[in-house]
Amino acid sequence: MNTSSLSSSMASSLTSFSSIFGHTHCGLRLNKLHSRCRLGLRALPPPKPQASVSSCFCHRTSRPLRQTFPLAPSSRSFSQSHISAHEGPSLRHFIAQAALTASSETRPDQLPASEVSSRGRIYHETYGCQMNINDMEVVLSIMKNAGYSEVVGVPESAEIIFINTCAIRDNAEQRVWQRLNYFWFLKRHWKSNVAIGRSSSQRPPKVVVLGCMAERLKDKILDADKMVDVVCGPDAYRDLPRLLEEVDYGQKGINTLLSLEETYADISPVRISNNSVTAFVSVMRGCNNMCSFCIVPFTRGRERSRPVDSIVREVGELWNGGVKEVTLLGQNVNSYNDASIDENEVEPGTNWRLSEGFSSMSKVRKMGLRFSDLLDRLSSEYPEIRFRFTSPHPKDFPDDLLYLMRDRPNICKCIHLPAQTGNTNVLERMRRGYTRDAYLDLVQKIRRIIPEVGITSDFICGFCGETEEEHEDTLSLIKAVGYDMAYMFAYSMREKTHAHRNYIDDVPEEVKQRRLAELIEAFRESTGQCYESQIGTVQLVLVEGPNKRAPDTELIGKSDRGHRVSFVNQSVPSCSDDNVNERRNPVVGDYVEVHILKSTRASLFGEALAVTKLSSFYNNVAEEAIACESRS
Repeated sequence: MNTSSLSSSMASSLTSFSSIFGHTHCGLRLNKLHSRCRLGLRALPPPKPQASVSSCFCHRTSRPLRQTFPLAPSSRSFSQSHISAHEGPSLRHFIAQAALTASSETRPDQLPASEVSSRGRIYHETYGCQMNINDMEVVLSIMKNAGYSEVVGVPESAEIIFINTCAIRDNAEQRVWQRLNYFWFLKRHWKSNVAIGRSSSQRPPKVVVLGCMAERLKDKILDADKMVDVVCGPDAYRDLPRLLEEVDYGQKGINTLLSLEETYADISPVRISNNSVTAFVSVMRGCNNMCSFCIVPFTRGRERSRPVDSIVREVGELWNGGVKEVTLLGQNVNSYNDASIDENEVEPGTNWRLSEGFSSMSKVRKMGLRFSDLLDRLSSEYPEIRFRFTSPHPKDFPDDLLYLMRDRPNICKCIHLPAQTGNTNVLERMRRGYTRDAYLDLVQKIRRIIPEVGITSDFICGFCGETEEEHEDTLSLIKAVGYDMAYMFAYSMREKTHAHRNYIDDVPEEVKQRRLAELIEAFRESTGQCYESQIGTVQLVLVEGPNKRAPDTELIGKSDRGHRVSFVNQSVPSCSDDNVNERRNPVVGDYVEVHILKSTRASLFGEALAVTKLSSFYNNVAEEAIACESRS
């Protein structure tokens, strides 16, 4: 073949070969290696819109050692190659692959699941809030569609290790670094680990950091002695298959760009939990509040909401799969604003109403369907699903939302109302947009409209400049409100935040820890009353599984207010079945009427009365209330 014909053939092959990569903006970089005619390929990152700009826990896989999605072997795979990543593909391999892809315009990451072969086993760990758990479910769906079909329960068996991170507090980051050290050990000493039976992976694992730490500490993570192969921020998960392929060609994969639009609305998450009766559904992402202590706006970007229709569709899929309780998620979930609708669909003259006495630094430019509109539709279309939501901001509890919660029995009477502190001066330094009195007024209004509501909260002690008197105000707020549950933390300064730029972290660590202990004790003194008030009542409990303390004899679930309720597993009437005279033992997914007999500071215990339906239970409650009123 002469030079001109070779060039023509290569140009034709290049045109066809571009379809191998999963993005329309992928480009090719050609490198001449030594004196031989070889081509090294690397996909260039696509351009994306870039923005100028939740309580920590670890959620690990709790499943059998191997979980395989039902994917059939692929008739062709673009991921399999016998070419060394250091040498680069040969010209023969290059042209053969181009000819193969020229016969079809289907991209590898768009192949039907039944036609994609497994590219490696995945192990995952998640740290942080419920949003991170839901994000991991989105990631698993993206990876499944790209051919990564197996999930394993231990990192030693995986070719790909995902660690989804939280950057809210330093403690969470330190735990992540500890795990990364171990994953680095599995990768660095892979051969010896396999030889002694410690590892069973087919090749050294690729370590992938996801989430908020990925965006905040991307440079530090990538520079950490080849500890990590891919760093991917919360808005770039669709790019993961391409980033993993970059590693095969000796590159580091990184994409931490924040988006003004990404909501993953079209992706059906792969559910992580073995509990099939409860699920998380993300309805919005990002945060516009810019509280001075918080890193979230810098790691999650600006607020954007999924269309209502996409959320209704996902909840419908969950209902068809047996889910009985859905928790709606967002960094500021009640700031939900579906602005994708036509302007004429919104009532003329409406404006964004905040809770009385509250303000916001961010102005809503286009008002769409609000959180109350979303809850209204979901609760009416799925009357047998119980709905919760987290994490809200106190500023976005207008009256219409509170009255909707009161009137719809399948919207749980439990509100998370983060206070952060009980002192007005500290609230101002935190840029929270309200005073202590405004917060207490909102609590009173909520309890006036929804008398049986349970209220939970978040608190930070030892914020910049906090005095003993200001700390005492927080203790008095906890006692005055009487929370059902609270997350309490010592303050951790985060880079990039308003506090980092303008304040000094001047409260000594030992003082922070002493104040934290005092907050916890104040909470324990008041929360017992919340649980004791439930004794003698009948609660509707959704059974989630055996009580771990007595797995052979007791079941456990949550009440409407979110309290943990355990009861003896025994035969009871089943009012939910067609045969009203039937008796049976409750099972996971049943709604059970439970008469509460005793309480602790964190749980309730009662006697099961009957298996029922959610709507039937509340219809009976309403009828009894009417009967009582008529007698009086």
